[in-house]
Amino acid sequence: MRSLRKTLLLVVLVSVVVVLAVLHSWPTRGYSTVDVWQRRGPLIERHLEERLTESDHQLSSIPIRIRDSVASLLSRNSCVCEGDSGRINLPFAQLLFPRVSAHPLHTAFRPSELDELKSRRAHEYHSFQKRSQTPADVLIVAEANSPLQYPTQGVEVRPLKTIIIPGLALHDIPRDHYIVNFTATLGSLNVAAEVEGVRVKGDGENHMTISSPALNSLNRQLQFVTYTNTLFHPSTADTVQFETEKHQASFVIKIRHGTTPKLYNTGSKQEYNVSALVTVATKTFLRYDKLQDLIDSIRRYYPTVTIVIADDSQNPKTISGPYIEHYIMPFGKGWFAGRNLAVSQVTTKYVLWVDDDFIFTASTKLEKLVDVLERTTLDLVGGAVREATGYTATYRQTISIEPGEEEGDCLHMRRGFHHVIEGFPNCVVTDGVINFFLARTDKVQQVGFDPRLARVAHLEFFIDGLGSLHVGSCDDVIVNHATKIRLPWVSQSESDKTYAKFRYPPASSDATQTKNGLLYFKNRFQCLTRN
Repeated sequence: MRSLRKTLLLVVLVSVVVVLAVLHSWPTRGYSTVDVWQRRGPLIERHLEERLTESDHQLSSIPIRIRDSVASLLSRNSCVCEGDSGRINLPFAQLLFPRVSAHPLHTAFRPSELDELKSRRAHEYHSFQKRSQTPADVLIVAEANSPLQYPTQGVEVRPLKTIIIPGLALHDIPRDHYIVNFTATLGSLNVAAEVEGVRVKGDGENHMTISSPALNSLNRQLQFVTYTNTLFHPSTADTVQFETEKHQASFVIKIRHGTTPKLYNTGSKQEYNVSALVTVATKTFLRYDKLQDLIDSIRRYYPTVTIVIADDSQNPKTISGPYIEHYIMPFGKGWFAGRNLAVSQVTTKYVLWVDDDFIFTASTKLEKLVDVLERTTLDLVGGAVREATGYTATYRQTISIEPGEEEGDCLHMRRGFHHVIEGFPNCVVTDGVINFFLARTDKVQQVGFDPRLARVAHLEFFIDGLGSLHVGSCDDVIVNHATKIRLPWVSQSESDKTYAKFRYPPASSDATQTKNGLLYFKNRFQCLTRN
């Protein structure tokens, strides 16, 4: 009787702790709703350019009052990674009172090699900046009250092609003679038509002068000024100088090929044909029983959807059947290498990533995820995973990078999301999601999965995709997770033991060191904070 009372008391205490944890972790922030719907027809955007003047030494004597609430938001390029101090050694302490931890990433390397590594990383980063930046990234400010009118952005030419430069004009005070000069570096200047009473000198060269005694005639001639790219260097830009007496302006002409579209023919049906739109991709390792359960559950709801399987088991078994593609890899090649292989074989517009121990149910409505991607600007949308205990997880993560100095930037990851998606009340905008997501195939292939992350990895994909992947998450599309509860009287098979050895390496293992090392060198982070 006393034993029963102790058991009941323990159950009550555990239940109270769990309820408190749920209440504590329940979102209290008032999230706004953001519109990420795709509109029909072109969007007309107005670019409001701030007109800033150079600092006048006389202005420095005027007193100012700093608004700390605003000034504190400005980037200072001096990030610091700091975790919460102190620790509460109580059961469920991290669940009840989540604390931020900070992890310096340079510890993935030996101190003896760190100096040389930093030098090499700095060199690689400098090369990366040279490759990725163009004159179009340089700030150009149009001075106030300038008589010159010119485009501040949005001018683009294909390599070795010609365009008319839009928006050129001169608004000057009356005078006897008007003159403007143009100078280019990567191309030549000319006029597509001539205007009577206007003199053009240097046409066809990189420096051209246009003059006229009549301002209207000069402005009419400026409507036909052309630029021709003469040096083949795509994905760069030319800074054109535009001058008149006592005034000078600069504007950028981007030189690049047009984006080649990658379109998918999904048929003429009005409703979503999941088999034509979606390919299911997964990576398996030794767990053929769970993989078969996954395939059987998919076939119950989507009989004709293609399933792509990447397999790096030591003694691979044959997985065959209609609409199944099974690819064998070298033994233990790894998690992200398998993802790369599987995704590389997808030919449909969307790829659904699932783990090999997931199980489709009536709540695994792929049509809903397709609808979200078809009707919004999102590139990837995650679902939810229901554990055998009944708990449903979405694993939403916000990711931000705080600029640093020579030591590198700071990577910050927090649980949560940014906004609710208008029209989809169960969906939010976030930066990282769980291992069950539908994505645009070309975007996933563009970001890719680093094959050096062989054992422990997931959010690294979203870190690499930050800035190019627009990510969402919906909690009403659910896949089940096969139970991981092992009964004590059931012995573990050799296959399970081998799987556990590869899947769950210790924190001090080479897998963890490799992950931290890549964050440090490849992504140039000095540390990581997360909760």
